[in-house]
Amino acid sequence: METKMLRWTAGVTRMERIRNDLIRQKFSVVPIAGKMREARLRWYDHVQGGKEDSVGSEKVASSHQSSRLRYEAGQTLTKKKMMMKNHM
Repeated sequence: METKMLRWTAGVTRMERIRNDLIRQKFSVVPIAGKMREARLRWYDHVQGGKEDSVGSEKVASSHQSSRLRYEAGQTLTKKKMMMKNHM
């Protein structure tokens, strides 16, 4: 719920200079970050509960390291080729 709506419901104006956190506590509204974390965990559990050979579960279970080289922005093609030769 937006803070503006909470302020309107509480009858508080911005001129009264009451912090948003206090108004959220008054209505026992949880922070959005907590709700987003819950949704991510729900999704993760949903993906983990799927079939073992599904693409989604493999992608989530795999590590995030890649065998490809990472290049910094602005590097030229010749620098990339040199890095590939040195890497191999």
